[in-house]
Amino acid sequence: MNVFFEESGDFKVGTVLSQAGEAYQVEMASGKRSKVKARDVLLQYEKPAPEVLLGEAKAVAADVDLDFLWEVAGEEEFGFAELGAEYFGHAPLPHEAAGLILALHSAPIYFHKKGRGRYKAAPEQTLKAALAGIEKKKQQAIVQQQYVDELKENRLPASMQNIVQQLLFKPDKNTIEYKALDAACNELHTSPARLMLAVGGIGSAKDLHMAKFLFENFPKGHGFPDVAVPAAPSDLPVAAVEAFSIDDVTTTEIDDAFSVVHQPDGKVRIGIHIAAPGLGIKPDDAIDKIARARMSTVYMPGDKITMLPDSVVDAFTLAEGKTCPALSLYATLDPSDWTVIATETRAELVPIANNLRHNELDDVVNEETLASGAGEYPRKAELTLLWGWARHLEAGRMVKREAFGLKPEQNNRVDFNFYVENDVVTITRRKRGAPLDKIVAELMIFANSTWGKLMHDHGVPGIYRSQGQGVGGWNAKMQVRMVTHAAPHQGLGVDQYAWSTSPLRRYTDLVNQWQILACAEKGVMAPLVAPFKQKDANLFAIVSAFDAAYAAYADFQANMERYWCLRWLGQEDVRQVDAVVLKDEVLRLTDIPLVIRLPGMPQLARGAAVKLDVLRWDEVDLSIETRLLEVAADQAATDVEFDEEELVGETVPELVPDPDQPADEKAEAAEQPPEA
Repeated sequence: MNVFFEESGDFKVGTVLSQAGEAYQVEMASGKRSKVKARDVLLQYEKPAPEVLLGEAKAVAADVDLDFLWEVAGEEEFGFAELGAEYFGHAPLPHEAAGLILALHSAPIYFHKKGRGRYKAAPEQTLKAALAGIEKKKQQAIVQQQYVDELKENRLPASMQNIVQQLLFKPDKNTIEYKALDAACNELHTSPARLMLAVGGIGSAKDLHMAKFLFENFPKGHGFPDVAVPAAPSDLPVAAVEAFSIDDVTTTEIDDAFSVVHQPDGKVRIGIHIAAPGLGIKPDDAIDKIARARMSTVYMPGDKITMLPDSVVDAFTLAEGKTCPALSLYATLDPSDWTVIATETRAELVPIANNLRHNELDDVVNEETLASGAGEYPRKAELTLLWGWARHLEAGRMVKREAFGLKPEQNNRVDFNFYVENDVVTITRRKRGAPLDKIVAELMIFANSTWGKLMHDHGVPGIYRSQGQGVGGWNAKMQVRMVTHAAPHQGLGVDQYAWSTSPLRRYTDLVNQWQILACAEKGVMAPLVAPFKQKDANLFAIVSAFDAAYAAYADFQANMERYWCLRWLGQEDVRQVDAVVLKDEVLRLTDIPLVIRLPGMPQLARGAAVKLDVLRWDEVDLSIETRLLEVAADQAATDVEFDEEELVGETVPELVPDPDQPADEKAEAAEQPPEA
């Protein structure tokens, strides 16, 4: 005797060898033996042979007209044998019954299973909906294949043209557009980004990196709504100074300027004047909400996304020839020993006499000309005096650093500036600690430290940058963190440090400016009138949001600088490059700030100079492949300038200061101590 039975949702046939109670010992055509319960047996028959019956049953199942079978079935539950008699017009033969079972089981949208060999026809509406769904999927499959074919022919389907970024950066994997893109990539052995570049969905690798950043950080676009430009109070006093700024030629958000006034008693009054949008912008007004949403200006070579609308920047930037609202910090000095006798903070209108630019002064203002008095340039006397004070401030910070247990700063390292015009990049070397840079950086550090102390002394919270010995492992890497109370910044060598000098470009500085204005205007009453109070949850939220945005913007800047370094290689047709070993297999090119990894490189000392063959690079994934060509015989002869801090850096590319970034930000980035 042979049996047709169901086992684990599958149908099988075999020959019965023996029976014991409610179970059969069955041998399959393969020779395998199995114990089958009687309740799982659907058919018992003598002929044909099991394997023949199964083949004939499959042929019957293939010929079954499911629509006709559904009509025959009626609305009541039925057994397969009953339906077989109706369908075939006679009691079904073994192969017909088995074929009918296979057909019923393979059509769950037509027939719902109710038990072993028992079924019920699906309701008409349910069946129609299911069939419509199947038809829809068939049509979608046809459309999807059309999309795949178009992509493979380097054509972008019309339905994808408005959702390119969505497909690349946050795809809905259930859409036929994504499925088509994924299928095409698999067939072409490429990535979605590269395929989109090939079909014109993305114009260039630069556009790809930019689009990804904007999609993630500016999903509603980076334009500004129309807003009314606020005005500073009209009753501010006008300062009796001629102020001047020192910035890169690309700078439009001019936050800081300086003035020097010699007093009759021989003392000198130096003014540090900071643009004061905080006099016009108020917490929670329309412009504040814009600035708080962005948190900072975003920098990249050749471009930037400003924190504030251009109209607001224009109203408060310290532009040459204007009398601008400013928050001024005056320091009265004894020039004989640079002792700070007194400081004063006040809001006022400051006449801006000059906007000095690095590209016009760098060649004539250096340590030698400042020492000898050679050369003629604007504000020569003032710059000479400020240079002397800046060096004194730096020396004082070095003493403080040593008191914190840190080594003095290294100033022999080279920075790089990027300039991009019409997609042509120029990368220039600039030695760290150049006089103009140092003047601005030191005076900004002085202002940030002084104003941080002012807030602390008045019991007003602010946003501070702190670095020092901590708990919970914080001191292991001496990381900078942001806090709302005064705390040392050991890397800079100051007792407290509150970013306050770039309120047009950083939201933290705007917040601190409001707090500082309260201290300057209200004195001991400042804690009551300052916008943010002690332990203010809103202030903590700002710190958290700024940290997140600042990290994302810094990563983007580093990626774009790496992109432009790779572009420079192609632009200059560079095939061999000089590099210096930073650490293990990590090197930095000499002419551009490109950090690379060279697996398998022989062990070389830190600072060793090498020459590399450039094999290939990829502007999409920002990778580069090189090969070691030679190691310099005389390592002492290398002109590559580096310091210990660079040598212990991480393997990721370091953030190269953008020439348009705030001086205090660049100074802080440059003056971090080595990791422990």
